[in-house]
Amino acid sequence: MNQSELQIKKKQNTTCIVCSKEHHIGIHIWDHFICKECEGEMVSTDVVDEKYPFFIKQMRKIWLKENA
Repeated sequence: MNQSELQIKKKQNTTCIVCSKEHHIGIHIWDHFICKECEGEMVSTDVVDEKYPFFIKQMRKIWLKENA
């Protein structure tokens, strides 16, 4: 990885949009970050689980502007 790529990587947000904690392993979707733990929990959550609506609400942050 060259110096330019390292600088871009450092600028990326690593606060998870689901749990709001700082992590360094996970996925970036546009300018948002989802940690590995939350990603795993989200993909294994059934649609009838009580956590499902919360995950949907958090994922909407990716596509919708909060104060639109």
